[in-house]
Amino acid sequence: MIETLAVFPGTFDPITLGHLDIIKRASRIFSKVLVAVAESPNKHTLFSLEERISLVQKVCSEQKNVTAKAFKGMLVDFLKENQADILVRGIRTVVDYDYEMQLAGMYRALMPEMEIVMLPTEGSVAYISSTLVRDVITHKGDVSKFVPPCVAKYAELKNF
Repeated sequence: MIETLAVFPGTFDPITLGHLDIIKRASRIFSKVLVAVAESPNKHTLFSLEERISLVQKVCSEQKNVTAKAFKGMLVDFLKENQADILVRGIRTVVDYDYEMQLAGMYRALMPEMEIVMLPTEGSVAYISSTLVRDVITHKGDVSKFVPPCVAKYAELKNF
């Protein structure tokens, strides 16, 4: 395997089974995967940045070539700082694809050497979104079908 570092960015508020699907598959393609957890102050996240990083690390502990790191600011700057030029994006729907194509154009204008790999999410988890999971959490619902077990337990203990 060629030594490659790919970055999979997101807010991961919280990390879902859909995110995990993309991370596991990317970890089989690339020698290293850096999960870039966005600070995203405008999104008013349910979980703190530290909690999100901790949960990503816990969920990905079996993938030895996966690490998590916080970032703020522009994603292209984060890639350059980490000497990465491969970006992984997950695609759930046609709407996601259209949005990702717009982003790809912007990213390439800002960092022409970047390669963008779009991975379609496994069909069994393609309907899961962090936004919907957050809604279930805030209404005290069971999220165990949508997130890894440690995330469901953490959300329950947090008692939002």
